[in-house]
Amino acid sequence: MTSIITNVAAIAALDTLRSISKGLNETQNRVSSGYRVETASDNAAYWSIATTMRSDNKALSAVQDALGLGAAKVDTAYTGMEASIEVVTEIKAKLVAAREPGVDKTKINKELTELKAQLSSISQSASFSGENWLYNESTTALGTKEMVGSFVRASDSTVSIETLEFDAATSVLIDTDDAGLGLLTKDYAVSVENGTTTPTPLTYFLVDASSTTAASGTEVSLSAATTDEQVEGMVSAVDAMLEDMTDAAATLGATKQRIDMQNEFAADLMDVIDTGVGRLVDADMNEESTRLKALQTQQQLGIQSLSIANSNSENILSLFR
Repeated sequence: MTSIITNVAAIAALDTLRSISKGLNETQNRVSSGYRVETASDNAAYWSIATTMRSDNKALSAVQDALGLGAAKVDTAYTGMEASIEVVTEIKAKLVAAREPGVDKTKINKELTELKAQLSSISQSASFSGENWLYNESTTALGTKEMVGSFVRASDSTVSIETLEFDAATSVLIDTDDAGLGLLTKDYAVSVENGTTTPTPLTYFLVDASSTTAASGTEVSLSAATTDEQVEGMVSAVDAMLEDMTDAAATLGATKQRIDMQNEFAADLMDVIDTGVGRLVDADMNEESTRLKALQTQQQLGIQSLSIANSNSENILSLFR
């Protein structure tokens, strides 16, 4: 039956054209945005995963910034410690030279005074962002320093922040409150051979920082009256200081290495997450471009089919001529 009220062919052609236009719009959106899953309505599960992982990636970016700050603090402390070790090594050499008979000990002491002043300057200058791990003026001892190390999402979706720790109390060189807490201000008890079965016990410290709680030993200092036995005691005490400073520098170096490794891991992890999210939601541009061309062709054919279907009704007029 042919009807001028209901054009079945035109309705079918129009329905096909609507379907083609919808597919064409979706493909054009994917091509323009680059996403196969851009909103929750595209694929709720994948969109949810991608949104969560993008959020985690931003948190990891913040972790990288925090690691950079932590690395700067450790680098500053290590640089100061390394410079101090060189100065204390020089002091040790001067003391060994003072053991030579006939040497003017008072002139060597002038050099020691300048070297000790340099140690104080290095310790006070080793500060970054208001933190100094080598010089403590506070009435409380430096404790463990925490640095943000990683952002962790557990299998049950709970999140936590892991930290890296460094005991700054082990790296303090000068403490103006309690001399016993500074590697250069605390007492070092040594024993010096004196030709008898009982060595002479001596106690020395290197830097006098006028601490509230002062050291009880003798400052490493030379005068014309300084005996060879005392010089040897000073050398032993300074050598013990060097050993402690070397241990502190090694710990700082190990901490710095761990920060660098963690920073590299965070960067790699962010790249992996970006890649994984891309596999879930990114559009395959080769596939989409092919689909777009096919849909554009189908749309043109659909328009022609609708035009033919509409013209069928006009053919009925010829029956009434």
